[in-house]
Amino acid sequence: MLTIPETDLVVHPLCLGGNVFGWTAGPEESHDVLNAYASHGGNFIDTADVYSEWKPGNKGGESETIIGTWLKSQDRSKFVIATKVAKLSTRPGLRPENIIAACNDSLQRLQTDYIDIYYSHHDDQEVPMAETLGAYAQLISEGKVRYIAASQHTGARLQEALNIAQQEGLPSYIALQDHYNLMERNPFESEQQEVLATNGLSALPFYSLARGFLSGKYRPGVTVDSVRAEGVKDYQTDKGWAV
Repeated sequence: MLTIPETDLVVHPLCLGGNVFGWTAGPEESHDVLNAYASHGGNFIDTADVYSEWKPGNKGGESETIIGTWLKSQDRSKFVIATKVAKLSTRPGLRPENIIAACNDSLQRLQTDYIDIYYSHHDDQEVPMAETLGAYAQLISEGKVRYIAASQHTGARLQEALNIAQQEGLPSYIALQDHYNLMERNPFESEQQEVLATNGLSALPFYSLARGFLSGKYRPGVTVDSVRAEGVKDYQTDKGWAV
């Protein structure tokens, strides 16, 4: 188990992403995955309010709802739950009033009183950072959020947010989540990594297995459901084969 720097959160090294819950995995299958993960000591679960709005017939929040029904039967204190705000079409952006409303929606779907890590799902440059961080300060003071983190922010914008937090006495991001794996190494290595190292923050990447490519799941002549049609990236290998 690892302690995330700048927090008291002790987590399993492998975080379970919930973006397929309510999309390619229904409630029962999702609960099976969650049970299997927990049975192997897993305690770190990541989701977002927008998961999985993109599936026809969905409206967003499906992943949180599925996790919430499962979490209700568990000891909540044993799990670290992360979710995100800004990308759901009905709760877009990082305006303070939207963050507050979206957080309350997520808490209801997750059937919990607090969120361990609440992410700004993307950088909203139309809203002053101090206002965004001020909304998080309110949620933290109310006990609804424990820590905040950034997702899909450039290194420069992340550093700006950290500077404003320090100057204004506001909550500071404790981690960055962005696209990073052996196939997709930038912008993390080119400009985000230095900011994290300088400030002693964590990198919590998504698509760390390149959407399953690095697991060996996709091979020549093998059809894997309709995942490619749902946006699996084509990767060129040294043998000239691409998914």
